[in-house]
Amino acid sequence: MAAPLMEKLSESLGSPEPAVRLILSVLVGYPCALLYRQFFFHQPPTVIHLYHAISGLSLAAFNFGTQLYHSALCVLVQFLMMRLMGRTITTVLASFIFQMAYLLSGYYYTATEEYDIKWTMPQCVLALKLIGLSFDYYDGGQEPSKLNEEQKRSALANVPSLLEVIGFSYFYGGFLVGPQFTLRSYQRLVKGELTDCPGQPPNSVIPAMKRFSLGLLCLVIYAIFSPHYPDSYYLTDEYDAQPFWYRCVFILLWAKVILYKYVSCWVIAEGVCILSGLGYNGLGQNGEHQWDACANMKVWTFETTPLFTGTIASFNINTNAWVARHVFKRLKFLGNKLLSQVTALAFLAIWHGTHSGYLLCFSMEFIIVNVERQAQALVRDSPLLTRLANSPLYPLIYLVQQFIHWLFMGYPLVPFCLFTYDKWLRVYSSIYFCGHIFFFTLYLGIPYLRKVLVPRKERSEKKED
Repeated sequence: MAAPLMEKLSESLGSPEPAVRLILSVLVGYPCALLYRQFFFHQPPTVIHLYHAISGLSLAAFNFGTQLYHSALCVLVQFLMMRLMGRTITTVLASFIFQMAYLLSGYYYTATEEYDIKWTMPQCVLALKLIGLSFDYYDGGQEPSKLNEEQKRSALANVPSLLEVIGFSYFYGGFLVGPQFTLRSYQRLVKGELTDCPGQPPNSVIPAMKRFSLGLLCLVIYAIFSPHYPDSYYLTDEYDAQPFWYRCVFILLWAKVILYKYVSCWVIAEGVCILSGLGYNGLGQNGEHQWDACANMKVWTFETTPLFTGTIASFNINTNAWVARHVFKRLKFLGNKLLSQVTALAFLAIWHGTHSGYLLCFSMEFIIVNVERQAQALVRDSPLLTRLANSPLYPLIYLVQQFIHWLFMGYPLVPFCLFTYDKWLRVYSSIYFCGHIFFFTLYLGIPYLRKVLVPRKERSEKKED
């Protein structure tokens, strides 16, 4: 009965059935959170874990059928590794290797040349969650003096039960599309500590509805404009026949539209976390209650920043924070920040999938971010450029910045979305590799511009630093 109904619904909406199932499942998180608030908030932890486990497993079955065994197997293996191997670095390494190997095997055996919604989508979220769990379990056995404040907040003092790990893994607010959160945060939720009203469900309905409304708006924008900017258009003779400027502007507009697919899901899912209480983040500097603990998007920053680093910092926040905490900062022993950054970006590329487009995308991100930092330092150190940046001409400069920003945000997204080298190479060839030329020219040219625009005194002070 459910299958024909979903087929009719997907046909009427003009969307693939897996996509309709996914967005419905994210939306179902809201009634799940309301039921938790109304009937389970004051229940014992065991009952709450069961509720979260059953509701999450039901959503997994609705989307992926019997293929939910993949996630269930990984959860069980993770629990057994912690119990049998203890709080050792071996547990962390075994968890990392097993979870990533299972995920990459899934990518390999299910890979197509199109973006498909299948069991590997929530599996990539779960892999990070379970690897992070092994790190937090390991940190719980270390001397507090050896941990930073972030690690102390996440460290697990006690061994979690299997039911607890299942509830944490399948929590309806984060299983399908994220966000990432720690077991400690989940434990505080179950204990009723994540609330602005001690002993009562949080006053989070209005903050949750604000995120829901914003996410719904982003979803509507994507639904309206995405048919006009399909990925497939890049591979048509019509696109190749367009003028160079048109091809570049198409990349800019396409990038803005395509990202709303991710923004809408993440913001709606964040609303579920806020409604349940998981999004509670204590008091702000002015004494106001904050609900951004599970924020995966800073939408205003995303829309207004003219900087590549600003967009990256406002997009997929929790995943970036996870990589910073468990990959970048854990590589401190290398003694080389640049090498740690390269390794973190390489991990992100592999985590996304096995296609060459992912590796190229994050390679471009590395180049763009470092060139932008050099350009910012040049503007800061040059009196002429500083005056220009603070002059009445800045609104015009801002518009030019935004054009360049979104054009070259779209540029690395092309291989990210087209996956295979024959496709993204065709697109890059049609626009003459302009992004590569632009950033390599800046990379080589900024040192010479510093000699011209930065006073000798400033340059000598920089060398001393």
